[in-house]
Amino acid sequence: MKSRKEQRQDSILGALEGNPALRVNQLAEQLDVSTETIRRDLAELDQAGRLSRTYGGAVVAKNRFEPLLNDRINLNVAERQAIARRALDEVAGEEALLLGGGATMLQFARALREITRRITVITPTYPIALELSSNPLIEIVLLPGSFEPQERMVCGPETIRAVERYRAPVVLIGASGVNRDGISEAMLGVGEVYSAMLASAGRSYVLADHSKFEKRALVLLTGWHSDLSLVTDREPGPELAAALRRNGAGLLLPEERSALKA
Repeated sequence: MKSRKEQRQDSILGALEGNPALRVNQLAEQLDVSTETIRRDLAELDQAGRLSRTYGGAVVAKNRFEPLLNDRINLNVAERQAIARRALDEVAGEEALLLGGGATMLQFARALREITRRITVITPTYPIALELSSNPLIEIVLLPGSFEPQERMVCGPETIRAVERYRAPVVLIGASGVNRDGISEAMLGVGEVYSAMLASAGRSYVLADHSKFEKRALVLLTGWHSDLSLVTDREPGPELAAALRRNGAGLLLPEERSALKA
């Protein structure tokens, strides 16, 4: 049986996963303990690598919020393949695509590499480029930047400047979380690149399976709007569905799933 302190620390981590912006005094009030107790707990969790301290609070360590790419590749494979096929049906006629990374986007790249006409793909993500390189009809533009080994993509100011030079008509990205507020990403550097990608696009699609529903990660990339669509494997819950409708965002489901009604 877990001790009271272990239970409290688990509650702290759960609270921060739901709202990374919580501060020490808010956590203390929520758990009915002193701020000194919360600070000691945060210090122990930080030392254990389970979160990262920030001014006035903390954020859950990125590897706890979302497993590493190597681990995520083997999760929800059938759902991600269905999402990838549905997204490809939607954008297969485009001349150019700007693609993010992640496990679901890797499935999208595996579907896209079977295309039988010429298309240009711009990406900061090495696994995406490698998957597509087997098809000579796909012209690949690999963006510059500082390599992020956990996600196998480049980030940083150089990447953002390169993104801003392109005006791809369509952007597709994955996400760490989707909720009523919009799309969020667990990693700060990746989130900055994705935000720049979304800002450069005419239309945007976020590919995310149901395990990302009602989650909010560290970086909010964008709220829902009429040029943004969620491609997923099942109907979202009422709160997320209402946010999509209210903001005019699209919802794309595999053919065997019903579509969101206006």
